[in-house]
Amino acid sequence: MIEQLREAFLSACDRLECDLLEMDGEEDHVHLLISYPTKLAISVIVNNLKSTSSRRLRQLNTHIPRQSSNCAFWSRSYFACSAGGANLDTLHSYINGVK
Repeated sequence: MIEQLREAFLSACDRLECDLLEMDGEEDHVHLLISYPTKLAISVIVNNLKSTSSRRLRQLNTHIPRQSSNCAFWSRSYFACSAGGANLDTLHSYINGVK
């Protein structure tokens, strides 16, 4: 399923003129490293990533149960931070779980 997510995120990023630089996931969350234009609000990016991926995963995996009354795949919450001065190797290692 992680590859299906990656494809959905890449599609959404392409439409938003963003670059998905790195991605990995756990059972209950994903880590994404995205380069995006300053004209975009992070909330717009996150909402687009969530809606695009949710729709795509539901199309490809009809066996996934609808666990909430509003049929949401993702929770409404998210955590975003700026990577500012961190080098890309450090960020890649963090996302891929390398210590």
